[in-house]
Parts: sequence; structure tokens; C-alpha cells
Amino acid sequence: MLPPKAVIDLLSSQAARLFAQAQSEGPSELEKQLKALLQSAFSKLDLVSREEFDGQMAVLARTRSRLEALEAKVAELEQQLSPPNDNA
Repeated sequence: MLPPKAVIDLLSSQAARLFAQAQSEGPSELEKQLKALLQSAFSKLDLVSREEFDGQMAVLARTRSRLEALEAKVAELEQQLSPPNDNA
């Protein structure tokens, strides 16, 4: 995996080359080549898809919910185990 700056520099130089060639080729060819260039650059970064991100967020939400329930249960059990303070 390349560092993000290196990927951006590489992407920039390749995009400049594509735009230079675009004058002789049509816009649809430029679009195809630019998409391929971007997909190649993104594959070199440590990115996750939206679906993966959303899946992990759902797991995190369930985990937090279960953790909160466990914390409430522990607090309830601690309260049951602690002796009442009767200073009267």
C-alpha cells in the first residue's frame, strides 16, 4: 500500500497525461480512462466499501447496546450486594 500522498501524486501525474491525450480522443474515452485510473488509485489505498462500513457500524451499535445492558445489570447486582446504610 502506498502512502496517500504518493497515490495522490501518482494520480495527478497520470491525470495530467490523460488530459493531454484527451484533445485527440473523444470525451467518452477520457471518461473511461479516468474511471480506470481512479479505481486503480483507490485500490492502492486502505479503503472500505460503504457496505462494509455500514455493516461495521451496525455491529458497533449492537455491541454498545449490549454493553449498556450489561452495565445496567452490573449496577443492579452491585446495589443488591451492598449493605444498606442505616445510620439511624
